[in-house]
Amino acid sequence: MSGPDRSAIPLARRRRAAEWFVTRSLTYLVAVVLALFVVAPIYLIFVAAVTPRELAFAYPRALIPSEISTETISFFLNASGVVPSFWRSVQVAVITLAIALSIGAPAGYALARYAFRGRETYRLTVLSTRAFPIVILAIPIAVTYIRWGLDDSVIGVAFMHTALALPFTVLITSSVFMSVPRDLEEAAQTLGCTPLQAFLKVSLPLALPGLAAAAIFTWVLSWNDVFAAAILTLTNQTLPAKILSALTQSPIYYQFAAGFVMLVPSLVVIFFIRRYLLGLWGRVVK
Repeated sequence: MSGPDRSAIPLARRRRAAEWFVTRSLTYLVAVVLALFVVAPIYLIFVAAVTPRELAFAYPRALIPSEISTETISFFLNASGVVPSFWRSVQVAVITLAIALSIGAPAGYALARYAFRGRETYRLTVLSTRAFPIVILAIPIAVTYIRWGLDDSVIGVAFMHTALALPFTVLITSSVFMSVPRDLEEAAQTLGCTPLQAFLKVSLPLALPGLAAAAIFTWVLSWNDVFAAAILTLTNQTLPAKILSALTQSPIYYQFAAGFVMLVPSLVVIFFIRRYLLGLWGRVVK
């Protein structure tokens, strides 16, 4: 009775090594392409923003600027009403983030932990609200805001942004809470914790990646939104609405500076939240 062909073992190992190398190379290639797809526009906007005004129309544009000037960004920040609009956008985004997480996280936990009649229908209904075109609601929303005295105010825009972000906040947090084993909470309760303590000490820390993802999404949605701010504000405009109102009358270097200033706060928020999103995600998966 003949044994296995030992000469075929090194060949099989080399084949597996080659397959592993090809798979890993393709993975890195896709990651690099996706990174360039995201980073390249940000870098080009940065280059255009720090390019001196006299070189704004130069062609071809150098990928690495020979001169760096903050004159364009300073010109944009010193323009009338830009700084107040910037701080109004920050206020709106912070209020939106607080309200959306305060409502969306408990709702997501309820969807994940409790079985009730119509749960799947409710989940689908929450998602379908984002499929409804908000443009056709512009006039009714504006009229309602005027009647309620919420028009042209920070809190009014924050309420509108909360309505836009809340469906995704609920769905994201519910998915994460589903990934946290309920047995962990029950084990904590057997050791003397109340249901609230079990949630705060066990489920909430493990759900931080989902809350971080929801926070990033909510912040970016609020910060970049121009439609709601444009129809609900007139004198107290947020930064996107302010830029939109002056965009067609502005020189090209003003537009690049505006784009760069709009990018920076979102990048800063994502940078600080990423540690929760990347560092804790493995715990939820496990």
